[in-house]
Amino acid sequence: MSDSAIFYPNVSLGEGHQVGDFVIVGVPPRGAAAGDLETGIGPNAIIRSHTVIYAGNRIGAGFQTGHSVMIRELNEIGDDVSIGTHSIIEHHVKIGNRVRIHSNVFIPEYSIVEDDAWIGPNVVVTNALYPQSAEAKATLKGAHIMPGAKIGANSTLLPGVVIGRGALVGAGAVVVSDVPDRKVVVGNPARVIKDLSDLSAYGTEKDTGKGV
Repeated sequence: MSDSAIFYPNVSLGEGHQVGDFVIVGVPPRGAAAGDLETGIGPNAIIRSHTVIYAGNRIGAGFQTGHSVMIRELNEIGDDVSIGTHSIIEHHVKIGNRVRIHSNVFIPEYSIVEDDAWIGPNVVVTNALYPQSAEAKATLKGAHIMPGAKIGANSTLLPGVVIGRGALVGAGAVVVSDVPDRKVVVGNPARVIKDLSDLSAYGTEKDTGKGV
């Protein structure tokens, strides 16, 4: 473990971990004191330099971050999750097992990312339908990305949209409404252009329950 890493009170880190320079874990959120919230990270974590993880996170085994990742408080993150360099996970987010989040991704509070989902670089998820309106904070709702869904680079997901099981969102799409299971959507606004099975890369695969 790096001598420059900082761990606040009430943080547990499983065996076999690797921690880079200037990592900070267990930062208390506003209104909480150091150690008020338990922070747990499972075994075999690789937390690269300049990552900041706030208090109250529950993170499974095999967790990895790129450099300069920021994870806010009170999230639930499963096993074998990877979060790329400069990505930001806000608070009260649920991330399942084997999720791959690439670099420069923004996932706001109250988002759900289920097992085996894949999120490409520069994806932006939003959660305020009418920013700075009177009810904006009371109605925040992030996207719900179902198991095995794949979100292409530079896509934008509007508040509350559901990306169906095994669906594929093309690069640069702006998703304004729910995407059905195993459909391919592209464009702005995103529209269905085909079924996943129409793509040769996926056409011979069966639905295994993971959405692929």
